[in-house]
Amino acid sequence: MFAIIQSGGKQYRVQEGDVVRVENLQGEAGDTLNLTPIFVGGEQTVFGADAGKFTVSAEVVEHGLGPKIYIRKYKSGVQYRRRTGHRQGFTAIRITGIQG
Repeated sequence: MFAIIQSGGKQYRVQEGDVVRVENLQGEAGDTLNLTPIFVGGEQTVFGADAGKFTVSAEVVEHGLGPKIYIRKYKSGVQYRRRTGHRQGFTAIRITGIQG
């Protein structure tokens, strides 16, 4: 059985035992979360309002920062050059079960 969850404006296909990196979530390592899926598949397919009857249990594994991304800006003829960087934060969660 698998489910599709939404977190941080992105959708993730998960099943029991998966470790997924999602946008920052509140909670310390070891805390449990209950997520509502938008689609549940497997032997039977459930989506929409019926998928709200299911819950996806997850455990927070860690918080961290992703790889550094460099942004370069350049305008020709005016000697304008800028370089900045960004590291997006993430929360790694382990899916412990899909109930419903």
